[in-house]
Amino acid sequence: MTDRVLAAMAETAAPQGLLAVCDLLVSPSLSTVLDRPGPVVVLDAVTDPGNVGTVIRTAAAAGAAGVVLTPGSADVHNGKVVRSTAGALFAIPVVPGVEVEDLAAAVRRGGRTLAVTAGEAGDELFTAARAGQVGERTCWVIGSEAHGVGAAARAAADRFVRIPMAAGPESLNAAVAAAVVLYVTGYALSEGS
Repeated sequence: MTDRVLAAMAETAAPQGLLAVCDLLVSPSLSTVLDRPGPVVVLDAVTDPGNVGTVIRTAAAAGAAGVVLTPGSADVHNGKVVRSTAGALFAIPVVPGVEVEDLAAAVRRGGRTLAVTAGEAGDELFTAARAGQVGERTCWVIGSEAHGVGAAARAAADRFVRIPMAAGPESLNAAVAAAVVLYVTGYALSEGS
């Protein structure tokens, strides 16, 4: 096709010269993700597509069981989400549109822990991990940078855990927070570090 047609059809400012039409991904069931080994990341209304894609990519790299998105999160088929995953979208189960109440019930049935990351939480991540309060069976709820974790997820949580930070910043980027909790409670613990 001509450069003009490519520019009109592509979502990026500098397309790489290739476009494809693909079927949408078929989402696995929530139970499929919760039955897998490893921690799970739950994105609670995280709307930034770059963050959603980066979390998916990080979850795959850390050996997580999967990623769950509550309503209001960016669409996993959004072009920026797909590009941000760098192919990981096809390597890890991602379940979009899960209501918090349904998630909480499934987490309890599966014997997992639902942990909310929050700056004001009393439990510190590294202490909670060493004490076995969070680990490979934890479902980590990460909220949007603008609004944090929603009221429904907070009400359903088994634990509230904070990532220690130096004085000054209010919060971490959502994708960075997901990476920290995954590596501390999943990959790092399973490797004996």
